[in-house]
Amino acid sequence: MTIVRYKPWSEMNSLQRQLNRIFDDVSTPASLAEFSNFSKLPPAELTETEDNLVLKLEVPGMQPAELNIEATAKSIFVSGKRKSQTQSEESGKTRSEFHYGSFQRVIPLPAKIKNTEVKAEYQNGILHLTLPKAEAEKNKVIKVNLLDEVDA
Repeated sequence: MTIVRYKPWSEMNSLQRQLNRIFDDVSTPASLAEFSNFSKLPPAELTETEDNLVLKLEVPGMQPAELNIEATAKSIFVSGKRKSQTQSEESGKTRSEFHYGSFQRVIPLPAKIKNTEVKAEYQNGILHLTLPKAEAEKNKVIKVNLLDEVDA
């Protein structure tokens, strides 16, 4: 029977080398384009008031006709396609950090809305959606009466 000495640090070093290889592969220029697809989702801001939810999405450089907005009682679906408008001359090169192509995002809502009464505005690259809450979801204040205890 052969006795093998246990070396825990060599296993840790092996794991570290494997992790380094994974991150080196991700950060190569060819794969950065694929990795940057995660940033194509438009950033959103959701504000809740007593009567409405107000959703803002940042979608600069888009025309209103290029956006598709669908509302259900519990979520909003926004999709669109940003087309490349860059034209380079034969002798020139263009390096762009803009994101072109299709995007889609589903935003779950914290309260049910009246999806037939959603209002949308698009101004300065910001999509504003006003989502009226369903009557059942509005915070209703109800006075609760406290009964006096009767001493027996």
